Amino acid sequence: MASAAWRFVVVLAVLVTPGLAAAADLPPQSAPPPNAPATYTPAAPDWIVTVGVEPRAVPAWAGASDSRFGLSVFPLFSIRKAGTPPEFFGARDSFGFSIIDLGQFQLGPVGKIIWQRKASSYTALNGLGDVGYAIQAGGFAQFWPVPWLRLRGEVRQGFGGETGVTGDLFLDAVVPIGQFRLSAGPRMTVQSAAALSPYFSITPAQSAGSTVAGLPALPVYNAGGGIYSYGAGAQLEYFWNPQWQTHVLAEYERLTGSAADSPLVIQRGSPNQFTVGFGTTYSFNMRPWW
Repeated sequence: MASAAWRFVVVLAVLVTPGLAAAADLPPQSAPPPNAPATYTPAAPDWIVTVGVEPRAVPAWAGASDSRFGLSVFPLFSIRKAGTPPEFFGARDSFGFSIIDLGQFQLGPVGKIIWQRKASSYTALNGLGDVGYAIQAGGFAQFWPVPWLRLRGEVRQGFGGETGVTGDLFLDAVVPIGQFRLSAGPRMTVQSAAALSPYFSITPAQSAGSTVAGLPALPVYNAGGGIYSYGAGAQLEYFWNPQWQTHVLAEYERLTGSAADSPLVIQRGSPNQFTVGFGTTYSFNMRPWW
């Protein structure tokens, strides 16, 4: 019995030992990894908003001498879709935005503020009376026949200080050069008599009151519509990074037609009109409000 019991223990040991060895050879079972928390990725911004300011030295009044300048400060503002390059705005462009954008062709509304003219500000305007602020509202169309050339036209109706119609035609070559963007081209402006008359006509009463020490009175004159000016302009922009941009600009206008023939221009001003300016803008991302 003892011998039989010993053999049973040996056989049991032989049967169990390989199983234990096999179990020992298995790698340890680790607990399943916990689910990683979901990472929040904000949606890409839909719009890029650009704001800025642009001081300019401009003719003191329409037709002023090329030695008489005033200071104007223009706000700058634009919105574009995220992922699109900065839009080009010429120095003579009115404020506006596209409502139809077909790539090479854009169409939309524009508006412009014409500064007041105060006779008391300059001796040369003595007796001519004040001309109030005017708002010009209308539309624009522009066409890019090739990526570096833009043709733009604007038509605006005046309200307030002048109530005529103004039309502008601009042609700009727009050439990126590294972080710079250079643009330049010719300009032409036409205006109706109602747009020109407040600034260049002289009534009998104004003529009688226009005497200035050392200068004769200005003769009576009625300004008519037609080509107001032609000229050229240039702008140089530098993009420091996706947020900041600075630019300088220069514009030259040569008054012609009825405006250039006004006694105010001939006797006390100049048909040569110069504008220089400097500006900076900042761009930031924004989600739409709707």
